Amino acid sequence: MNILYEEDGTFKVGSIMTDNTTSLQIEGVSGKRSKVKAANVMLRFTQPALAEFLPKAEDLAGTIEVDFLWECCPPDEFGSEQIAAEYFGHAPDSLEAAAALIRLHGAPIYFHKKGKGRYRAAPPDVLKAALAGAEKKRLQLELQARYTEQLTRFELPAEFSGKLPQLLYKPDRNTLEVKALEAACAATHLSAAHLLHRCGAMHSTHDFHLQKFLFEHFPGGTGFPPVELSAWEELPLAGVSAFSIDDAATTEIDDALSVEKLANGNWRIGVHIAAPALGMPRGSGGDKIAAQRLSTVYMPGQKITMLPDSVVEAFTLCADRICPALSMYNEVDGTTLEILGHESRVERIHIAANLRHDTLEPLFNEETLAAGRLDYPYAEELALLWNLVQKLETARGKPSDNNTQQTDYNFHVESEELVAGHPNDRVSITNRRRGSPIDKVVSELMILVNSEWGKHLAEHGFAGIYRTQQNGKVKMSTVAAPHQGLGVAQYMWSSSPLRRYVDLVNQRQIIAMLRDGAPAYEKNDTALYAAMRDFDTMYTIYNDFQRHMERYWCLRWLRQEQAELANGPAGAVDGTTGETASHLPAPELIVTASVLRENLVKLAEIPLIFKVPSLPELPANTRVRLAIVSTDLLDLDVQARFVAAIKMEEEAAC
Repeated sequence: MNILYEEDGTFKVGSIMTDNTTSLQIEGVSGKRSKVKAANVMLRFTQPALAEFLPKAEDLAGTIEVDFLWECCPPDEFGSEQIAAEYFGHAPDSLEAAAALIRLHGAPIYFHKKGKGRYRAAPPDVLKAALAGAEKKRLQLELQARYTEQLTRFELPAEFSGKLPQLLYKPDRNTLEVKALEAACAATHLSAAHLLHRCGAMHSTHDFHLQKFLFEHFPGGTGFPPVELSAWEELPLAGVSAFSIDDAATTEIDDALSVEKLANGNWRIGVHIAAPALGMPRGSGGDKIAAQRLSTVYMPGQKITMLPDSVVEAFTLCADRICPALSMYNEVDGTTLEILGHESRVERIHIAANLRHDTLEPLFNEETLAAGRLDYPYAEELALLWNLVQKLETARGKPSDNNTQQTDYNFHVESEELVAGHPNDRVSITNRRRGSPIDKVVSELMILVNSEWGKHLAEHGFAGIYRTQQNGKVKMSTVAAPHQGLGVAQYMWSSSPLRRYVDLVNQRQIIAMLRDGAPAYEKNDTALYAAMRDFDTMYTIYNDFQRHMERYWCLRWLRQEQAELANGPAGAVDGTTGETASHLPAPELIVTASVLRENLVKLAEIPLIFKVPSLPELPANTRVRLAIVSTDLLDLDVQARFVAAIKMEEEAAC
């Protein structure tokens, strides 16, 4: 005797060896012996042969029209043999009974299982809805298959065009598009970003990184709502003119300097800070925007300002204008250059000039100062300030930068569009030693005002947001405390209110203090703590993004060098996108690097750090030559091969 039984939702057959009433010992077609519960036995048969039974039953089940079978069903629960008799018109043999059972079991939309061999026909409305759902799923699977096929051919489905940010940055694995993309990635062995790039979905690789940042932190876009500035009273006009020192690309000019000879022979050195707090009191529309942005976001070739252009234009210390400013005047001894006293005011100041690093540094530097050259605008004022800030630096007990040999890198992007990111953009990366006279004049005077204003706030009982450093740990605090790294008793950010929200918050407090008014933020004000916390978080995120984009442009610089090796200075390896695509071979570029540790190196010309697996064990600071094999503008990765270590005598010869 043979049986048809159910196991794990499927039907199997076996020959009975022992029948123990509640269970049976059987032998399957393969010869494997097993134990089957009697409750799982669906029917017993002798013919046809065991090996032929299931194939013949399944073939017969395939001929049964499921719609007609459903129509044959009674409205109540029924057994499979009952409906088999109804369908075939006679008492079913073992094959017919098995075929009906298989058909019932295989059509759960039509027949709801109620027990062993028992079913109930789905009600018409339920069946209609289920069939519609099944059809929808079938069409979705067809669509998903089409998506996958197109993607594997590196064709972008038209339906993907409006969904790229979600696909790249926040994929929902329940959607057809993501399922198709994952299947195509598995088939092509590419990441989603690389695959979509091959499909032409990105304007440029630059957009991939920028749009990811915007998607996460600027979901509403980078535009501003209309802002109306609050009116402020007429301010007295200062009797001096000031000049600023900034990078050539700076538009948010926060600070300027003035130098005036007093009748008593002393000097009065003015530090003038843009005063947007006058037009943006706490809770105003402009304040809410600044509190949301918290800082200007910088990246090579462009920036996302904290404040709207109209606000920046109203308060930036632009040349040939009279601007509202928060000023600190420092009386300096005409002989010793010792600071004798400080006086702060809210006033209007005439800005005579905006000096720029690129044109000023060749004129104002350590060499020209040593030679006594004073044949350029503001030379005498700058020379005096240089002598002053050296004394300020000495008084602090340490240099303004702990590592005066550290190098700053400037990225300049020549773009074909209004903003950087076009595939044909060219980037130049220049370096300048940190701690130059320009740097020290500005940084020392900013340290002075930030320290003194922080001191005055604390003395007058006004809350503020300070930066402290103790035991090597830098943190923000509402309590004045030493900044050991700078060597000052207290330090707050208040000199960049157009670019940092904490500076704007502190400026409100300083102005209120100078006017003997009520503070904008009382001690233990939750808004003060929230501003400090939020700023600290976002400032870290923005700085990480800036470093991320600088790494991107370093790789673009390497691509430029490789392209010039291949096609000349104006050449581009990939004519379709203007970029040397990661799937195309690039010529090897030989570069010089310094070993940092183990297989980690830093390039000599640009601030790019990466690992070189083939690097042999060499001491730190060893100079080496590397061959740049490939760069990946999406993963921001570079593959390089060790060529040789540079011997000291070879470097000396160069």
